[in-house]
Amino acid sequence: MKFGVIIFPGSNCDHDAFWTIQQVARQPVTFLWHESHDLQNCDAIIVPGGFAFGDYLRTGAIAKFSPVMDSVRRFAGGGGLVLGICNGFQILCEAGLLPGALMRNIGLKYVCKPVQVRVENVATPFTNACSPGEVLTIPIGHMEGNYFCDQHTLDSLRRENRIVFRYATATGEISAAANPNGSLDNIAGICSPGGNVVGMMPHPERSSEPELGGTDGMKIFHSMIGAMTGAMSSK
Repeated sequence: MKFGVIIFPGSNCDHDAFWTIQQVARQPVTFLWHESHDLQNCDAIIVPGGFAFGDYLRTGAIAKFSPVMDSVRRFAGGGGLVLGICNGFQILCEAGLLPGALMRNIGLKYVCKPVQVRVENVATPFTNACSPGEVLTIPIGHMEGNYFCDQHTLDSLRRENRIVFRYATATGEISAAANPNGSLDNIAGICSPGGNVVGMMPHPERSSEPELGGTDGMKIFHSMIGAMTGAMSSK
């Protein structure tokens, strides 16, 4: 199996994701340049955090036009695994791969700190190594993490179990006090109808080694590896 990490101008978490996959997960990984259509036969794509194109216009509003995103859309349409982290989540929403939008934090301030998120759906390729209701501690670092969608979309996300992560207390309580950015329904991550595309605001690559203060984020990458291994063995 092989991971691909996209590089946009302004990306600043691409090397972090690359390191985590190569050095911690010990999996093959390559960088994918935003101007290329070639996904280099990757089995999973990471759209990393950062400030793609300086977040001009809106977060992700320019990155969605990059040639590589045409290939990512086709890849996702064929069932390929795509994980958008922070700015990557914003890009996936702008590109139409996930519904809704990420707005300015309710406090209008950049927020960077460890938070707790409760795993709401363990039936995705990104969360199968987690337990239902498990609370993970993973850092955030964003100015526009306030997820919003219309009521019809929210109803669909709830009904189809597509809310993957919610901000919670350390004991798993969903509360306004646990919500760091005003996100609708405490949403920290969602998935596509097929479950093969996930966007999340917390940075799992920043909680992948004990030296970083925790390893909860590795459960996301271990889940992806397990899902791809299972898919390949069934062929």
